[in-house]
Amino acid sequence: MQLYLAVTPDKLREAARYTDRLAHVAYRVGRDGRLARRDLLARTRGGLLVLGDQECGLIRDPAALCRDVWRECGNRGYGGVLADFEQPPAADRGAFLEALGMVLARNGKRLFVPEAYGGQVGQAAVLICTALSGGNLRQRLEESVRQFGKGRVALDLQRLRMSFPLPCPTGEGEPLEREKWEEMLARKGQSVFYSHDLCARYFTFTDGGESRFVLFDDAGTLRRKIELGQEMGIGTGFLMYPETADILPELLLPGRQM
Repeated sequence: MQLYLAVTPDKLREAARYTDRLAHVAYRVGRDGRLARRDLLARTRGGLLVLGDQECGLIRDPAALCRDVWRECGNRGYGGVLADFEQPPAADRGAFLEALGMVLARNGKRLFVPEAYGGQVGQAAVLICTALSGGNLRQRLEESVRQFGKGRVALDLQRLRMSFPLPCPTGEGEPLEREKWEEMLARKGQSVFYSHDLCARYFTFTDGGESRFVLFDDAGTLRRKIELGQEMGIGTGFLMYPETADILPELLLPGRQM
């Protein structure tokens, strides 16, 4: 599997020590609906362009934005685009992604889109997040491959760190920063277990009379998620830097590159 490391410009030199497959988190759709770039080193070349939609204005002219993105891909030698669209799906974004997918496909480049746009943008690979807090990951990936096709699925290997109260009737957990997770891990007082369904580790602990259930990923669980994807013919995955910085040597060292 080809693993890309998504990285912001301020961490680019650090991330480049591990791989040359970099996805540059340096672009967004501006308030005027055109391409905006921030703080990217002039010599940056290769990898993928990551396009966000935070504070995005209405995309009134999809063709013009496509030209912006295509020109940047040509100038930087990017092999494609990852649309990191976090806002609710919208018609203007969908129309732009459809147009961009056709432009990139005609020129031998790839487009990766969020799952919410997967049914609309037929020329794109669909990002499926592997950080599950319930259900079964194998079943989730199998269903995604059936829905979108084997060649149209990519893995968003988001690192899971989440805490849940016990009991948890809503099923909603609290994302944990690394420092808080490490503090909980140090205080757990019990063994760490492995969930085969979620491909994640977990433990429980009690604090101030409240019991907590903590799910998390490490190098071993992320490798297992990558292996599951490979078994299903999924050829691309994305890791985020620096959230995986402490385990990248185990994931990307020569001989372990997927």
